[in-house]
Amino acid sequence: MLDDEDRRILRHWQGDAGLSPGELADRVGLTAGKVARRIVRMQEAGIVEGVGMSVDWAALGYSVEVSLRITLDKTQGNAFDAFLVAARDVSEVIEIQTFLGRVDVRLSIIARDMAHYQSIYRGKILTLPHIADIEALMHVARIKSDEALPL
Repeated sequence: MLDDEDRRILRHWQGDAGLSPGELADRVGLTAGKVARRIVRMQEAGIVEGVGMSVDWAALGYSVEVSLRITLDKTQGNAFDAFLVAARDVSEVIEIQTFLGRVDVRLSIIARDMAHYQSIYRGKILTLPHIADIEALMHVARIKSDEALPL
């Protein structure tokens, strides 16, 4: 399991994933070699799955984000599988989540503008298999988007 030194490394690394082992070492009070070994150990244990990057979709011209809550026709035995396979092929779908309850799936969709969104919705989303109901929620503001754990 994690000890205090591991937690310190993760706390700082979550704040800035671009830090090198040497920079992390300076911040947590360890040697660069010890930090590097701990990072490798945490990666091998599956605690750290990789170092990612974030794309600013708005900077690329995508100004519309919509969350679609979808209920599937569960009378069809393969509804979930067929829907998920098809939804993965829609390039504007940036996130897919599944749920237990009235809503089965949530899709996050990005578009350049409302006309583009309407084209995606009519041409790609409504053609997905086994949809029984859709509710669209227009994204207004992202108040918090933080995947860091309180270590």
